[in-house]
Amino acid sequence: MQLSIIIPLLNEAESLPELTAWIQRVVEKEKLSCEILFVDDGSTDASWAVIQQLAKQYSNVRAIKFRRNYGKSAALNEGFHASQGEVVITMDADLQDSPDEIPELFNMIQNGGYDIVSGWKKKRYDPISKTIPTKIYNAATRYMTGIHLNDMNCGLKAYRAEVVHNIEVYGEMHRYIPVIAKWEGFAKIGEKTVQHQARKYGTTKFGLNRFINGFLDLMTIVFIGRFGKKPMHFFGTWGTVLFAIGFVIATYLSIAKIVFEQYRMTERPMFFLGLLCMIIGSQMFLAGFVAELISRNAANRNDYQISDRV
Repeated sequence: MQLSIIIPLLNEAESLPELTAWIQRVVEKEKLSCEILFVDDGSTDASWAVIQQLAKQYSNVRAIKFRRNYGKSAALNEGFHASQGEVVITMDADLQDSPDEIPELFNMIQNGGYDIVSGWKKKRYDPISKTIPTKIYNAATRYMTGIHLNDMNCGLKAYRAEVVHNIEVYGEMHRYIPVIAKWEGFAKIGEKTVQHQARKYGTTKFGLNRFINGFLDLMTIVFIGRFGKKPMHFFGTWGTVLFAIGFVIATYLSIAKIVFEQYRMTERPMFFLGLLCMIIGSQMFLAGFVAELISRNAANRNDYQISDRV
């Protein structure tokens, strides 16, 4: 099979028939063998009943239903494992992603040599309360990860099948799939300007809290990427630096007390700063040891991506 289209959804019953018919027109025109895989993330409306009808109407429609809402990352992860196509395209179910972009995305993966192609909604139909934080978030992500995408969180992306079968998406890390893929050695990441459409049915499922969560997830993803297999390099370095600062302060105060005898050490605020640095430094150093023990005993400590053998 040439193409798998994965569509995670939550309460999108109204848009599903129109979206499915639109996708079918595009893939039939391009003569692509395709499966459409819906992942119902615990919808409470009629979404699952609509999907069942679509599966009867179209032979290439498949679906997975969660018992409850687990989040977009979980839906994508299950969809990735179930996909069978050579190229995998993800898109949202709210009709804001245009299926007309599918042929070019497919071609960029198959013939352009890319591992991942991410959509860029250059012209957005979102309120300013959403567009400005999005720009800030994307700028911070580019700076911290070194992946120069203008719209990291765009739901419309295309992947080589090898990519989605070798990564794990969890928590709310769907925003950082290109980063996760880059960890695994899939570094050919491209971008395509795509059309963004105003929401036609229903309401958005994301609030302003996603920007706070996104920042925390960014910190997590950067830390894991750099120090996931060597946590002592982080905790040990900062622990040593802080302990050294505290030790220097304590030494200075001790010498000043012994030589000049002008004040008590505990009367100086610097004494408490030095003590605090030494305590925190020691704790960070010990945290590094514990993290190393956990890392060394992890089941995947020696899992590496091998691209070829002779």
